[in-house]
Amino acid sequence: MIVQIAPEREEEFAIFNHLESEVRSYARSFPVVFAKARGAQLFARDGTAYLDFLMGCSSLNYGHNHPELKAALAEYIANDGITHGLDLYNEAKESFLREFHETILRPRHLDYVVQFPGPTGANAVEAALKLARKITCRPNIIAFTNGFHGVSLGALSCTGNRYHRAAAGQLLGGVTRLPYDGYLGSGVDTADYLDHLLSDPSSGVDAPAAVIVETVQGEGGLNVAGTGRLRKVAAIARRHGALLIVDDIQAGVGRTDAFFSFEAAGLRPDIVTMAKSISGYGLPMALVLIDRKLDRWDPGEHNGTFRGNCHAFVTARAALEHFWRTDSFAASAREKGNLLKSRLDQVAQKYDPGRASAKGRGMMRGIDLKSGEVAGRVVRIAFQKGLVVETAGPYDEVVKCLPPLIIGEDQLGQGLDILEDAIDSVIAAQRPQQIER
Repeated sequence: MIVQIAPEREEEFAIFNHLESEVRSYARSFPVVFAKARGAQLFARDGTAYLDFLMGCSSLNYGHNHPELKAALAEYIANDGITHGLDLYNEAKESFLREFHETILRPRHLDYVVQFPGPTGANAVEAALKLARKITCRPNIIAFTNGFHGVSLGALSCTGNRYHRAAAGQLLGGVTRLPYDGYLGSGVDTADYLDHLLSDPSSGVDAPAAVIVETVQGEGGLNVAGTGRLRKVAAIARRHGALLIVDDIQAGVGRTDAFFSFEAAGLRPDIVTMAKSISGYGLPMALVLIDRKLDRWDPGEHNGTFRGNCHAFVTARAALEHFWRTDSFAASAREKGNLLKSRLDQVAQKYDPGRASAKGRGMMRGIDLKSGEVAGRVVRIAFQKGLVVETAGPYDEVVKCLPPLIIGEDQLGQGLDILEDAIDSVIAAQRPQQIER
């Protein structure tokens, strides 16, 4: 979705247009120069406030510049704390690891070791795939339709989106793509299909090193895998000697009701990839969580220069300490997720199901408007009214809401009012044309 910039405003964006690559994307949809951010709001240079339902694509689950996290980082910098540490032992990493173990892993009885692969989710996915292949001595990976795991070549091989795949300029192999839950309709159990293929020596599907899955597909259009289906996939992977990798990069860190998105299904993945909101403050940071008995790396076998971002360790620790030592934050997020669901259901129910339907889980929800053109117009009008929100899905047909988990109910309601008005105005504008037909 691209918004045309008025000629009189071209000068405001001149430096970006002159020096920044054409690869930029979000900026084209929201053509203002942002200057400040706080909580659930972005502020343009002219002072205009926007509610942010994009939140760095779920990189800012605790909102912009949360005061507790900002104070922890400012104190660390003021005391000349180490900024860049490769994988050296340092106090910032030590504090994060201790807090992560005590607050997240141990209460959930998860015996993972932590790998810092580099700063992005794609780095985490690349490391997870590489480790799975090393452990099993198998090259094949099972990935799913509409999955999105990153755009570096290994991760891109697991990504379904044709537009992103085409940019590789080469064949993307080593992956067998199978239908996600619901892809073939409610009458087809895609987990049984997966099991049948792997059980049949003439199916043409090679024994996989791993099955990689998102419990909720963010970029793929807010498709949700049922808990029963996830359990079946985990059991199938185990039965066929494959590892289960859960990509929790967008759906994790509270976005889908609990810290991990797979908790509701009672899963114990072999490997978990995390990034985005794990740092708490929008600082680059990614994790690969590895079942302790599967930590088969040799020293330095997989690395990255910026795997030691100590500023991210500081804010990540502060976020865990402030938000996750009790269940109150998760409970609050669940309540807001229910409110978000209720409002989106109400909006969708105003229209024929072939025109609008609500979907998603937790605080990761949206409305499928069945048309990328319609969804794009809704996003443009919402932005004009003060709401930043994006689209997702194979045709960009889903308006995806990712408000911060700390948002107040008043601001959440305000943003949803804007979204509802935008949807109403776009669909109402279509009606005369449809009547003429």
